[in-house]
Amino acid sequence: GLELSHCVGTNSLGPAGPWRAGGPCKMKRVRTVFKPEQLERLEQEFLKQQYMVGTERVDLAATLHLTETQVKVWFQNRRIKWRKQSMEQKAAKLSQFGVIQPASADSTDSKDHEEDTVDVEL
Repeated sequence: GLELSHCVGTNSLGPAGPWRAGGPCKMKRVRTVFKPEQLERLEQEFLKQQYMVGTERVDLAATLHLTETQVKVWFQNRRIKWRKQSMEQKAAKLSQFGVIQPASADSTDSKDHEEDTVDVEL
């Protein structure tokens, strides 16, 4: 899952990043496809704790034959999904009681958690 595809575009606009070559050839990371068994185990661990760090993350990555970065990014993205689902459930409950939630609530909540919006693997 950490392979890079070659020459996505012909120019390299913007700052060079770890997922892109410094020359005229733009590199793009190939998306990691998790096996069903890996996803099941990741979901089990997420139900226990939303944050996995240190040796726990290293051990889980080794057990699932993934890199530590893949596990870290999966947890980051899963927390974002969890927060979004929580907000939707809260909005649904409020609408049942006739309370209308302001539209700006989603944008302010997502700004508070920008560190979790990383979807790039190194």
